[in-house]
Amino acid sequence: MSELITMLGCQRPIIQGPVGEMNSPRLVAAICEAGAYGMLALGFSDADRTRQLVKEVKSLTDKPFGANLMLLNPNNPGILEALADAGVKTITTSVGNPKTVYQRIHELGMKGLHVSLSLVHAMRAEEAGVDGIVITGAESGGLRSTEPESTNMVLIPLVVDHVRLPIVAAGGIADSRGYRAALALGAQGVQIGTRFIATEESTAHEKWKQAIVQCGDGETILIPLKRMNMRAVLTPALKKQMSEPGFDLTGRYRLEDVPKAWGTGDFDLFPAGAGQVSALIGDIKPVRDIIKEMVSAGI
Repeated sequence: MSELITMLGCQRPIIQGPVGEMNSPRLVAAICEAGAYGMLALGFSDADRTRQLVKEVKSLTDKPFGANLMLLNPNNPGILEALADAGVKTITTSVGNPKTVYQRIHELGMKGLHVSLSLVHAMRAEEAGVDGIVITGAESGGLRSTEPESTNMVLIPLVVDHVRLPIVAAGGIADSRGYRAALALGAQGVQIGTRFIATEESTAHEKWKQAIVQCGDGETILIPLKRMNMRAVLTPALKKQMSEPGFDLTGRYRLEDVPKAWGTGDFDLFPAGAGQVSALIGDIKPVRDIIKEMVSAGI
């Protein structure tokens, strides 16, 4: 049994990736019931909201699950207390300095994996006392750095060679081929975001799911935001706009509009978030079928 599986307490080393604040207790529970590790995406939530979400998940499954904390959230101390009181054992952290929170995570009897986009960030996270690293390569969806980035084919083995912690690979994984590749590169498990959006149990807007299913090769783009980028589907409308002379994405979209855009399917307000792996996703499936196929090699 791997160190990661022991830490998570689930059957399969597959973690649900956080997507904005898209929290569906039904999806989290379905992932847990299929043997993987469901995760709440707490973003800028608070303790009361956390308690409610945890209660809803527990009404649907008795399997272990976790949550992702954005380290920029000032409500994290209360959220951590709420998670610990509920018996949550392992979380992930992202978008911030892990030094600020890991002492408290450990005091509460929990463990955490920090999301890192580069070798330097992974090594700093190890120094900060994290228990594992989620490495998210350049092909991943979600928030991205404005600095040059490496893909997982390079980044995973690079981090494995320099960090003595369990490594989880995120980005470019939607089926058994990506799963096996990540393990072959040295990761102990994977984190899945985009593939779990396009599932029957997902509460994502139907237009969002279809944007992923219809996305082809090279049809995602990095949206420039303040001090960061976000990967999203290059829709036909946006592609047409980008062909116009003088078109500039800079300042065109605001991060504050993401919840409304993704919740309503208004992708003129902000394009649909997704990773490059969207090109490999051609249908909407139940969570259990996706996980069953992913581990079909018996790993």
